[in-house]
Amino acid sequence: MIVNANNTGLDRATEIVLPGIVEPSGLEVRVRPVPEPGPGEVLLAVEASGVSFAEQQMRRGKYYDQPSFPFVPGYDLVGTVLRAGPRVDAALVGRRFAALTKVGGWASHVVLKAADLVEVPEGVDPAEAETVVVNGITAWQMLHRLAKIRSGQTILVHGANGGVGSTLVQLATHAGVRVIGTASPRHHDAVRALGATPLDYHAPDLPGLVRALAPHGVDAVFDHVGGEGIVDSFRLLARGGTLVSYGTAATKNEPGSSKLPVLKLVARLLAWNLLPNGRHTHFFNIWAGRRRPETFRARLRSDLTDVLDLLADGAITAQVAARIPLSRAGDAMELAESGTVTGKVVLVPDSEH
Repeated sequence: MIVNANNTGLDRATEIVLPGIVEPSGLEVRVRPVPEPGPGEVLLAVEASGVSFAEQQMRRGKYYDQPSFPFVPGYDLVGTVLRAGPRVDAALVGRRFAALTKVGGWASHVVLKAADLVEVPEGVDPAEAETVVVNGITAWQMLHRLAKIRSGQTILVHGANGGVGSTLVQLATHAGVRVIGTASPRHHDAVRALGATPLDYHAPDLPGLVRALAPHGVDAVFDHVGGEGIVDSFRLLARGGTLVSYGTAATKNEPGSSKLPVLKLVARLLAWNLLPNGRHTHFFNIWAGRRRPETFRARLRSDLTDVLDLLADGAITAQVAARIPLSRAGDAMELAESGTVTGKVVLVPDSEH
C-alpha cells in the first residue's frame, strides 16, 4: 500500500485532465491506480503544484510545444518521496523535493526521474516552495544568466504582480537593483511592498513614465507580453541594455497557430540584435540546453537551490495568491486568469481542506 504525505492509506491517485480546448470548468477529475516507479525513478506524493501562464495557454491550445489532448497539465510541483524504484538511493524516501515537469504535475501522485529532483530546505512550506520552482528558475536565469544584472542598475519588469514578475522584483532588489514594475493600479501597493516603483501598464504614455524615472533608459526589460508592445520595451533600453522576452501573453486569445506568434517574436528579436546600437535581446526558454541533460540538470539544480535558499533565509517571500484543492483545479485556473491576484495560485491536496 502506498502512503501519502498525510499518512492516509491510498491505492488510487487523482489527476486533473485537460481534455481539449475548454473553459476552466471543462477540466476533468479522474482517478487511476497509483503508479509504480521504475528504474531510476521515484514516486512522490504531490503536496503543491502551481497554476502558471503555461497552463493558461495550454487550455487554449496556444502553448508552443504542448502535447496532444488529452493530457494532465502541471508545469512544476513539490512533493515527498514515497517509494524509490530500482537503482535509486532509498534514503530519498520521506524527503521533500521540487521538480520541473512541464506537464503531469496536477495529480496526487507522480512518478519522476530521481535525477530531476531538487531538495527543498527543511522547514519550508511546500506551497511556498512551489511558487519559486518554474517562477524562480525563470527569474534567476533571466536576471543572472541572460541580462547579467549588477547592483546599481535599473530594470523594468512588466507584470510585476504576477508569479514570475513578483519573483523577478524580489530577486533583483535583493541584488541591489532598482526596479520599475508595471501592473494594474489595484496591485500597486503590493508591487511597492515587493520593492519596485509601480506604474500602470494601461497608462497612455507608459514609455514616457518610464523615461521620467530612467531618463537614459533602463538596463534591462523583462517582457512576458510580446505583441506590438515589445517595440516600446526595446526602445526603453539604455545603450548596452538587454531585453529578455519570455512570453506572448498579448496573443493568447488570438485564433490560429500556437507557434506563429512565438516565431514572429523570435525573428524580431534576432533582427534587433543585428542593429549597431549596443542593445541585446533574448527569448528565454527554460528548456534550452536539455539535449545535454546532465549539464541542463546541473544548471537547473544550482539555480533553483539558490532561490530556495533565499526563500528559506527570508531574503525573498513566497507570493502565494491562493491555495486551492486539486479537485477544484477549474476554480484555480479561473482565479489565476482573473488578473485579480498577486503571486501564484497553488493546487494542494484535497485532504488539506
